[in-house]
Parts: sequence; structure tokens; C-alpha cells
Amino acid sequence: MNVTLPTRTLLLLALAAPLQAASTYAPWPSQDVLKMLQKEAFLCSLNNSPDQCDPARQRADELMDHPRLPAICKDVLWGLVKESHVAATNSFQRRDAIDHPASRLIKVCSEPVKPFKKQAPTRT
Repeated sequence: MNVTLPTRTLLLLALAAPLQAASTYAPWPSQDVLKMLQKEAFLCSLNNSPDQCDPARQRADELMDHPRLPAICKDVLWGLVKESHVAATNSFQRRDAIDHPASRLIKVCSEPVKPFKKQAPTRT
């Protein structure tokens, strides 16, 4: 009995360790962060310079690792990371490939708002 008690205790501690590590809270990205990324992406599309494209790509890459963002948001972010490079010519296809995910960014990546239930009218 004395041998199994430490074994059971160690097993219980080993199983509880991931629960303690998963308790860190990551707040949802603010609207300001998303708007800043959107603005940087539009500037990258318009100007085709490293001064605008590098910060947009870096900010989108940082948000890719955010634990609370849904997969559809990460798809939009991936589109920005993939396309926000300086190109030899600033063609319409390049601008559209950056502008399309940038325009969807706020709608797709914003924190969802729970709708309020309307109270049923009371009969008097």
C-alpha cells in the first residue's frame, strides 16, 4: 500500500499539470489593433513599399498565433501574410489580393457580441 500511494500521487500531479498550464487568459485583439492592421495592409497595397508591407505582414503574423481567434480569421490573416510582399509591379491583381482580405478583417476577426434576448411582453 505504501508503494502505490506515491505512484498514485505522482500520476495525479502529472494529469493536473496541463490544466494549470492552460489557465492563461489571452484577451481578444482590440478594434484598434485590427483597424491598424487593415490600414497598414491598404497602404501596402497602394504604395508597394517595404515601409508599409513589412509592418502589415509582421502584425498579421503575430495575430496568427493568437489562441482565441477563429480559423476563418486566421485564413484572412494568412492571406495578408502571404500577399503583403513588395512586388516588381503593383498590378491590379496584387492590390486586389491584399485589399480583399484587408476589407474582410474587421468583420471576421472582431470579438463576437452575444445578442440580448428580448423580454417577452407581459400580459396585464
